[in-house]
Amino acid sequence: MGDDSEWMKLPMDQKCEHKIWKARLNGYEEALKLFQRIKDEKSPEWGKYLGLIKKFVTDSNAIAQLKGLEAALAFIENAHVAGKTTGEVVSGVVGKVFNQPKARAKELGTDICLMYIEIEKAEVVQDELIKGLDNKNPKIVVACIETLKKALCEFGSKIITLKPVVKVLPKQFESREKVVRDEARLLAVEIYRWIRDALRTPLQNINSVQLKELEEEWVKLPTAAPKQTRFLRSQQDLKAKFEQQQTDGGDEADGDDDDEAEAAQVDPYELLEAVEILSKLPKDFYEKIEAKKWQERKEALEAVEALIKNPKLESGDYGDLVRALKKVIGKDANVMLVAMAAKCLAGLAAGLRKKFGTYAGLVVSTILEKFKEKKPQVVLALQEAIDAVFLTTTLQNISEDVLSVMDNKNPSIKQQASLFLARSFRHCTPSTMPKSVLKPFCAAFLKQVNDSAPEVRDAAFEALGTAMKVVGEKAVNPFLTDVDKLKLDKIKECADKLELVGTKGGGSGGEKKEKSAAKAPPPVEAPAKPSGPPKKAPSAKAAGPPKKGKPASAPSAKSKKAPDTKEIVETELSPEVCEEKAAAVLPASCMQLLDSANWKERLASMEEFQKAVEQMDKSEMPCQALVKMLAKKPGWKETNFQVMQMKLHIVGLIAQKGSFSKTSALVVLDGLVDKIGDVKCGSNAKEALTAIGVACSLPWTAEQVVSMAFAQKNPKNQAETLNWLANAMKEFGFAGINVKAFINNVKTALGATNPAVRTSAITLLGVMYLYMGAPLRMFFEDEKPALLSQIDAEFEKMQGQSPPAPIRGKKAGADEEGDAAEEEEVDSGARDSMDVLPRTDISDKITLDMVSKISDKNWKIRKEGLDEVAAVISEAKFIQANIGELPMALKGRLSDSNKLLVQQALNILQQIATAMGPSLKQHVKNMGIPVITFLGDSKANVRAAALSTLNAWVEQTGMKEWLEGEDLSEELKKENPFLRQELLGWLAEKLPTLRTVPTDLMLCVPPLYTCLEDRSGDVRKKAQDALPSFMMHLGYEKMIKATGKLKPASKDQVVGILEKARAVMPAKPAVPVKAAASKPASSAPAAKPASGSCTFPLTTANMTTTSWLGVVGKKPPVKAGAKDEEDKSGPIFILVPNGKEQRIKEEKTLKILKWNFTTPRDEYVEQLKAQMSTCLAKWLQDELFHFDFQRHVKAIGAMIEHMEPECEAVIGCLDLILKWFTLRFFDTNTSVLMKALEFLKLLFIMLSRKNYQLNDYEASSFIPYLILKVGESKDVVRKDVRAILTMLCKVYAASKVFPFLMEGTKSKNSKQRSECLEELGCLIENFGMNVCQPTPAKALKEIAVHIGDRDTTVRNAALNTVVAAYNACGDQVFKLIGKLSEKEMSMLEERIKRSAKKTPAASAKQERPQREHPANPNATFLRKPAQEEVPNKLNQARAQNAHLEQSAPSIPKEFQLDLDVFENNHTCAREIPDLVQHKLDEVLEPVMIPDRKIRSVSPHFDDIHNSTASTINFVISQVASGDINTSIQALAQLFSMESLAREASMGVLKDLMHGLITLMLDSRVEDIEDGQQLIRSVNLLVVRVLEKSDQTNILSALLVLLQDSLISTAGSPLFSELVMKCLWRMIRFLPQTINSINLDRILLDVHNFMKVFPKEKLKQLKSDVPHRTLKTLLHTLCRLTGAKILDHMSMIENRNESELEAHLRRVVKHSANLSGLKSDKSSEKGALRSDDKVIMAKVSDILSEIFKKIGSKENTKEGLTELYEYKQKYSDADLEPFLRNTSQFFQSYVERGLRMIESEREGKGRIQTSTGEFTVPISSNGDDMNAAAYYERLKILRQRRGLENSTVCLIKP
Repeated sequence: MGDDSEWMKLPMDQKCEHKIWKARLNGYEEALKLFQRIKDEKSPEWGKYLGLIKKFVTDSNAIAQLKGLEAALAFIENAHVAGKTTGEVVSGVVGKVFNQPKARAKELGTDICLMYIEIEKAEVVQDELIKGLDNKNPKIVVACIETLKKALCEFGSKIITLKPVVKVLPKQFESREKVVRDEARLLAVEIYRWIRDALRTPLQNINSVQLKELEEEWVKLPTAAPKQTRFLRSQQDLKAKFEQQQTDGGDEADGDDDDEAEAAQVDPYELLEAVEILSKLPKDFYEKIEAKKWQERKEALEAVEALIKNPKLESGDYGDLVRALKKVIGKDANVMLVAMAAKCLAGLAAGLRKKFGTYAGLVVSTILEKFKEKKPQVVLALQEAIDAVFLTTTLQNISEDVLSVMDNKNPSIKQQASLFLARSFRHCTPSTMPKSVLKPFCAAFLKQVNDSAPEVRDAAFEALGTAMKVVGEKAVNPFLTDVDKLKLDKIKECADKLELVGTKGGGSGGEKKEKSAAKAPPPVEAPAKPSGPPKKAPSAKAAGPPKKGKPASAPSAKSKKAPDTKEIVETELSPEVCEEKAAAVLPASCMQLLDSANWKERLASMEEFQKAVEQMDKSEMPCQALVKMLAKKPGWKETNFQVMQMKLHIVGLIAQKGSFSKTSALVVLDGLVDKIGDVKCGSNAKEALTAIGVACSLPWTAEQVVSMAFAQKNPKNQAETLNWLANAMKEFGFAGINVKAFINNVKTALGATNPAVRTSAITLLGVMYLYMGAPLRMFFEDEKPALLSQIDAEFEKMQGQSPPAPIRGKKAGADEEGDAAEEEEVDSGARDSMDVLPRTDISDKITLDMVSKISDKNWKIRKEGLDEVAAVISEAKFIQANIGELPMALKGRLSDSNKLLVQQALNILQQIATAMGPSLKQHVKNMGIPVITFLGDSKANVRAAALSTLNAWVEQTGMKEWLEGEDLSEELKKENPFLRQELLGWLAEKLPTLRTVPTDLMLCVPPLYTCLEDRSGDVRKKAQDALPSFMMHLGYEKMIKATGKLKPASKDQVVGILEKARAVMPAKPAVPVKAAASKPASSAPAAKPASGSCTFPLTTANMTTTSWLGVVGKKPPVKAGAKDEEDKSGPIFILVPNGKEQRIKEEKTLKILKWNFTTPRDEYVEQLKAQMSTCLAKWLQDELFHFDFQRHVKAIGAMIEHMEPECEAVIGCLDLILKWFTLRFFDTNTSVLMKALEFLKLLFIMLSRKNYQLNDYEASSFIPYLILKVGESKDVVRKDVRAILTMLCKVYAASKVFPFLMEGTKSKNSKQRSECLEELGCLIENFGMNVCQPTPAKALKEIAVHIGDRDTTVRNAALNTVVAAYNACGDQVFKLIGKLSEKEMSMLEERIKRSAKKTPAASAKQERPQREHPANPNATFLRKPAQEEVPNKLNQARAQNAHLEQSAPSIPKEFQLDLDVFENNHTCAREIPDLVQHKLDEVLEPVMIPDRKIRSVSPHFDDIHNSTASTINFVISQVASGDINTSIQALAQLFSMESLAREASMGVLKDLMHGLITLMLDSRVEDIEDGQQLIRSVNLLVVRVLEKSDQTNILSALLVLLQDSLISTAGSPLFSELVMKCLWRMIRFLPQTINSINLDRILLDVHNFMKVFPKEKLKQLKSDVPHRTLKTLLHTLCRLTGAKILDHMSMIENRNESELEAHLRRVVKHSANLSGLKSDKSSEKGALRSDDKVIMAKVSDILSEIFKKIGSKENTKEGLTELYEYKQKYSDADLEPFLRNTSQFFQSYVERGLRMIESEREGKGRIQTSTGEFTVPISSNGDDMNAAAYYERLKILRQRRGLENSTVCLIKP
C-alpha cells in the first residue's frame, strides 16, 4: 500500500508513464475523464498530452492497454491537435493492438483508425494499414484488411483511395493463411461494390478458383450503388442531408444519378501499375524491323506485341518505336505484318493513353491512307489502331490529317475515313465539337454524299447523322443548306438509328466510360462546395450518352439559328404571282400609281404603301412580292429623291416586320448599294441594309453588298459601303464574317485612286482589327510602305480597345448560355482568323536529307540543317500542320549540347508557331512541352528564348492543351529553381485569363505546395503569386484538401498562405467579356450584370504584385446596395490638421518606411492604405485599393469631381494622393494610366492657381516615378507626362526638378533617356544655366556623355541640350562639357552651327516649333516657362507698341521688338536687370518709322505701290509656315520675280538648296498623301532657284554645298549627286550667263574646294563624278573666257601655291596650242603678272594697316576714312580677302561706315534728332537697306542708349 500511496500523489501525466501498470491504469482512467470533460476542442490543455497518446495504445499490460485505448479514442475524438499524432498512433495500433487476443482491443484499435479518418487523416491511416499487410503475423494482416474493409464500407471510395489497396490485394490472395485469403476475398467484394468492373483487370491474374469464387460473390451483390454512411468533419452538411433523406425516404431518383456518377468515377486504368517496356525491347529490334526478310520483321513485331499486352505502360520516348511501326504500316508489302504493326500501335495507344497524343499526328494520315488495303483482317486492325489513337488526342488536333485524305481518289480510304469520324464523333460532346471543327468536316462529307461509290455515300451519311446526334440538329443544319430533301432525310434516319446504338454504347461501352470518366468528378464534388451553385448539378449528365448534352444548348441554338432555316426555304416567285400577292394586301390605288409618270402620284402611292406595311401582320406579309413591287419600273432608277427615300424606308420596314428571306434581299440589294452613296438617300439605304442584316445575318448581307459595290465603278458608293460595314460590324459583332472575302475587296479599295475609298477601307480595317488582332496585318504585308504605315497608324489607335458588345442580330437577344456559346465561337473565330491565310504544305520540302543533317554528329552540319529548315519556313510564310519528320528532329535538337543550336531550335519553333497558326495544337505535346524544360536553363538568354517561344505557341493554341496531362506537374517536380520560378510566373500570368481549365491542373498542386517551401526565395515568391490563380479555378476546398498529404509543420504553413491567397482570389473572367469591357449600350443589358454576382473581367494587370498584395486581408466586394450609394454623398477628402507634417516627421525618424522602391512591395501598399484611411471616405479607399482596374478608373473620376470644391483637403493629403498615383504607374492598364495622368494635370493646375509649392517630401515620393513613365512606348502617355513636368516647374523649383531628370537619364530605357535630356534642355532654355545642379560643369559633363549614345534620339536630345547651354553661356560651354571624342565634338559643332542659322527663324516664329512633331529634336525646347511678375515698363512699352501698330499697321514682324519674348524669357530678364531704368521709347521710335516701312524691298521696286511691300512681307512670312505646301508656294512666288530672287545672298541660297535637296531625299515624304506631287513641286522650285538667282551666288553656294557634302561622312551619297546635277545644269547655261558672273569669287570658291580636296584626294573618292564635274566647270570657264581667266584670281592668297592656277594654266596652254594662238599678248600678260605680284604685296600691307585702325576703338573713324579714300583712288580694289575672316557684324559695320562717309561728303544723308526720326542713308548708287541693315542699326542704337547686346560688340559713337 505504501507503494500505491507514492504513485497516487503523482500528477496524471507522470502516472501515465509510471513503471507500475496500476499507476498507468489509474492515469489512463483520469485522462479518459479529463478528455471527456474538456469541451473546447482548441483548448491548450490538449497540447500537454500529444507525446503520451502513442504510449496509451502500446502499453505492455493488456488491462492497462484497454483503458489506454479508450482514453486515446476520447482524445482523438475531441482534441483539435489530434491529427498530429496520426502516424505514430496508428503504427502503434497496427503493431501492438491488432496482435492482441482480446477482441475488445482490436475493436478499439479499429475505432481509433476510423476516428483518424473522420478527422481528415485518411491517407496517413491508409498508408500505415497497407504497411501492416506486410507484417509476418497473420493476425495483424487480417485486422488491417478488416479495418480497410470497414473504412471503405463506411466512408466510401471517395475518401479511401483504392489504387494502393487494389495494388496490394492480389498478393493477399497468395497468402498461405486461409484466414488472410478469406478476408482478402471479402475486401475484394467490398471494393467491387464501389467500383464494379474496374476491379476485374487488376485481379485477372489471381488463381482461377479464387476468381471464380469472387465472380459468384459479385453476382450476388445488389445493383444499386453503395452510399457513404460515415462522414468527415468537413462533410457535416452532407451528413445532415443524408439523415434528412433517410427520414424522408424519397430521393431514389437522385440516388440513381449519383450512382451513375460514382460508377463512372473510377477508371480501371488508374488502378494499374505502369510497366516499362522500352528497355525490354530486343537489342536488335530496330535492325530486324528494317530487315529484308519478312520473317525477321515479324519476329521484331511479335516481341513488341508481347510487351504491349500490359494494359498500362510507363511514359518514355516512344518516338523511334512509333516511327518504326509507322514505316511498316505505310511501306511494308506484307499485309500480315501491316496488321501486326497496327495492333502494336493500338496497344501502345491504349497503354499510354494521353501520353501517346504526342505521336498521334505522326501516324493518323499513314493509317488512313493504308485503308486502301481491302483484306478484312488488315482493315479491322487498322480500325482498332486509328480508334485507339483517337482516344489519346482530340478531334481538333487530327482534323488537318483526316481532311487531307477525304479527297483521296481511292473510295475505300474515303469510306473508312468517314466511318472513323463517325465512330470518333460518338466520343465527343457539343463542347469538343465546336463550329470551327465541324464546319470543314461537314463540307467534306457533303462532297462525299454525292460520290459515285455507294459505300462512300453511306459512310458520309452515317458520319453526318452521328454529328447531328451529338451536337444537335440546329448546329448541323446551317452546313446542310444545299442538300436536297431526300439526302437530308437519309442523314436524319442515320441519326435516329444511332440513338439506340448510342444508348447501348453509353451504358456498356468501355471506351465511352473511360472517356467520360475524366469529366465525372467535378459534378460529383460540386455539392461538397458551400459556394457551388446548385444549377451546376445537371452537368453530371455529360458522363452519359451524347444526347444528354443537347438540352443545355438547345435554347441558345434555337434563338441563333431559327431565322436561318426559314430564309433558305423561300423560292423565287414569278412577276405575276408577286403582283397577285401584293394586290391582296395593298390598296388598289397604290398598285395603280406605282409606275405613274407623275412623281407626286408615285409619292402618294409610296405613302399608302408604307401605311399598309405598318399595319400588316408578320404572317400575312408577302415580303418578296412587296419588294418586287417596289422594284417595278421606274424601280431603283427613280429620279425623285422624295419618292426614293420613301422606297428605301419601306424596304427597311419590310425587312424588320416580315419574314424577310435572302431571296427577297437579292431583289433589293443592288438598288440599295446603288443609292448608298447618294447625299439625300444614303442614310435610308444604310438603315435598310442594316435591317436586312438583322433578318438575313450580317455575314451574308455584307458579302453580297461589298461584292456589288466593287462591281460598280462609283467611288462614293464604295466608300459609303465600307463605312456602313465598319459600323455594322460594331453593331452586329464579328461572328461568322467571311474574312477572306472582305480582305480581297479591302485590298481593292486600298488601291483605289479615290482617297475617300482608301480612307474608308483603312477605317474598316481598324474595326476588323478590334476583333482579329495582330493576324489581320499579315494580309497586308505586301502593300506599299506608305499604305502600310497608314494601316499601322489606324491599328495603333485601336490598340488596347475592346470590341463593343453587339446590339443587333442574334447576339443581342441571346440568353446567358447563348452568350457563352457565342462568346466561345467569337474567341475561337478570332484565334482561327489566321486559318483564312493561304497555307503552304512544306512536308515535301522537309526531306530525309534535311532531317539527317539536323541529327548529324558534326554541330556545323546540324546548324546547316537548322538553317535550311528556317529558310523553308520563312519562304513559305504560312504553313500547314503537316511538317513530316521535322517535329522529332527538332525535339532532338532541344537537348543539343551546343547552346547556340538549342537557341536556334527555339527560334525555329517560334517561327513555326507564327507560320502554322491554330493548327499548331496537334504538335503541343510533341514539340511544345519540351520547350518548358528550357525555362530551367542556367543561361538567361536561353530562358528568355524559351519563354518567348512558349508565349508564341500559347498565343496560337490556347492553354487547354498545355494544362492537360501530367507534363506540367512533372516539370514542377524537378528541383530546378530557375525552372520553377519561370514556370510558376508564366502560369500566374496565363491562368487568370482562362474561364475553364482541365481537371489535370489539380496534379500541379502538390508540387506547387513544395515550391512554397523551396529554399529559393524567388521560387517561394512566384509560388505565392500563382496561388490565387490556381485557387480561382480549383476552389479553396480542393486546395485545402490537397494539403492533407503534407507534413504537419508544412501543412500549417501552407494553410496560412492559402488563407491569405483566398482573400485575394480573383473571380473568373465573366462570360460576356465584351459586354463587361465596354459601356452598356442600353439600360437592359446594364442592369443584368449589376443584379448578378460580382464578377470582373480579369487582365494580367490585375494579377500584379501590387494589386494582390494591396488588398491582403480584404474580401472580394459584395454587390453595392442602395445604402452604399447613399454613403457616397458628402466629402471624399477629409482634412486632418497637421496630418502631413506628422507623416513627414515619422518618415524622417524612420518610424515608417521611406517611399523608395523599384517595384512596390506589399508593405508599402499596406502602409499607404493605413495612412489614407483617416484622409479619405471609406468607399473611396475601398475603390482605390480594389483589385479591379475599372474601380480605379471610377475612383479617379470621383476625385476629379471633388478636387475643386475640396481643394484644401486635397492639399492636406497631397502626399498620399501622389503616392497612390505612383502605384498606378506600375500597372499595365492603359485606361487607368490615362485617367491618372488626366487627374494629375488638373491637380497641378489647381495647385498652381492656389500658389502652392510642393515640399521635398512630396516631390521625392512622386517625381522619380513620374519620370519612369516619360519613357513609355505610347506617344499619348509621354505627351501627358511632359505636360505634367512642365506644370511641375510652377509648383516646385526647376533647379530641384533638374537632379531628378538627371537621374532619369541613367535609365536603360532609351526613350526615357532621350525625353529626360529634352526636358533638361527645356529647363536650361527657359531658366538659364543656374538651373543646372549641383553645378553646370558637373551637369553638362554628364549630359555630354550621352552624345556618344547608341540610340539616335538620345544623341539628338543630348546635342540639343548642350546647344541650349551654348545659347545661354556661349563658348564657355566647351570648357564645361569636358573632353569629347573627335567624332562627338564634330557632331556638336555641326549642331551648334545649324542652330545658329535656325535661331532668327525660331525667334521670329515661336509658335511653329510647338506645332511640330515631337520627333523633332528641338521641338520641346520652346516650351514657355511659368509666368512671373512682368515689369511695369515692359507693359508700357507694349501699350506704346500697340499704339504705333495702329498708326502703321503694315509693319512686318521682322522689324518689331517682340516684347513677349522679354516677358516670358526669365533668362533675358536676369541678363538685363536694368532694362526698366531706360526709356524704351527712344530705342523703339527710330525703328518704327511708318514712311520707311512702306518703302519697297529693294531699289528695283521703287515705283511699286505701298501695298506691294506688305504683300512681299506676307509672302516672306508664309515661307516660315508650318505647312510644307504653303512654304513651297511662297518660295516659288519669291523666286518667280527675278529682281527679288537676285537679292538672295550666297549663304541664303546655300541653306535653301540644302533644305530643298534634303527634302527631296527624305523617304518620309513618300508616306505623305500626294508625296510624289510634293517632290515634283520641290524639283520645279530648285530649277527656278537655279535660273532666277544671282548666278555668282548660286554657283558659289553649290560649290560650297558640294564641298560640305563630300566632307560629311554621315550624309547620303545621293545628296552630293543632286548637288552635282545642279552644277551641271549651271555649267550648261554658262555661255548665256558668263557675263553676269563674278569670276573672281567663283575661282576663289574653286580654289578653296581644291585646297580641301586636292587632285589625289579627289581621285580617292568612291565616285569620280565630283572630279569630272570640277574639271568640266573649269574647262567651260576657260573655253568661254580664254586666257583672261587667269586675271580673275585676285582674291586668292598665295596663288603661286594654288593647284587651281597650275590647272588653269595647263588648260589655257592646251587650248592655245590647239587653236595655234601664241601671240605676244600672252607673254606680255605673263610679264605683267610678275609685276602684279609686287603690286599686290604692297596693296596687302596698306590695307592691313587700314583694317588694324578700324579694329581699334581709338582709330576707328580714321581707319574708315582712309579706307574710303583708298577705295576712291583704287575703285577696282577688292576688300573681300580682308573681310572674309571677320564677323558678320564687323563686315556690316565697315560697309555702313563707308556709306555714312560717302553720304556726309555728298551731303545726302542726315540725322534729324530733333524730331526723333531716323532716315536711313542711301548710297549713291541707290542701293536700299535690307532687313539685316535695320537689325544692325537697332543694335547700334541700343548701345548708344547704354543697353547691352549679348551677341553684339560694344561700339562707341
